[in-house]
Amino acid sequence: MSPSPDASAAEPPLGKLFGSLTDMVAIVGAEGVLLTRIARRTFSGEVDRAELVRCLYRMGIRSVPIVAVTALFVGGIMVIQAAPTVQRYGAQGLLGWAAGFGTLREIAPLLTALMISGRVGANNTAELGTMTVTEQVDALRAMAIDPIGYLVTPRFFGIVITLFLSTILADALALIGASLAGKALLGVDPAVFYNGLTGGLLGIPDVVNGLVKSVVFGVAIALSSCHFGLSTEGGAPGVGRAVNSAVVVSAAGIFVLDYLISFAIP
Repeated sequence: MSPSPDASAAEPPLGKLFGSLTDMVAIVGAEGVLLTRIARRTFSGEVDRAELVRCLYRMGIRSVPIVAVTALFVGGIMVIQAAPTVQRYGAQGLLGWAAGFGTLREIAPLLTALMISGRVGANNTAELGTMTVTEQVDALRAMAIDPIGYLVTPRFFGIVITLFLSTILADALALIGASLAGKALLGVDPAVFYNGLTGGLLGIPDVVNGLVKSVVFGVAIALSSCHFGLSTEGGAPGVGRAVNSAVVVSAAGIFVLDYLISFAIP
């Protein structure tokens, strides 16, 4: 006798929670194995450099416009948030620090990672997923071409390098946007803004903190997108599910890693 349609709905909440935790552990373990395989190919020199260059162009150069627009408005938003406090206490000289501290350590790397995850990570998952369900990956193995070295490793480094460089660009443009917003909204001269930014309250460690996060976020995005792309099943609908899973897992991983890094590197 077949089980009733409500059998799955009757599963206790603890059972669902345990199943979700098991799935999470399985995903983390699979991504750890994939990272090990990528590291082995890298140290043995089995990386397709031409594919890496193509990935950097597709992922990096074509992402510049959206990163630039996002960063400029992020800088303006930080000034808008700091404006009431600055006006209340007459602390125009601290506007640069108030806007720059949160931007460099948190907002720029975090929002840039989410933008790259949505644009580059999702596209990478769709590409690898399509290759998997159409058996192109199996065809590479049949021709004695390693899919990890030819497809995955260039994409992995392409995403990590793209996010790192995009974060540097986002930092610079966000500060420019913040200085322009400070001049337009509060009448703070850009020289006063940048003097407050570099006057001792904000230093190299704050910039390094954000850049370290960008590298770690890039690794998380690259592993998630490649893992779900290579494990796609079920034809075209499976590709859609893989893209959705990759974006969700990447976003969750970004926030968890952001907390851990912020805790470890105060």
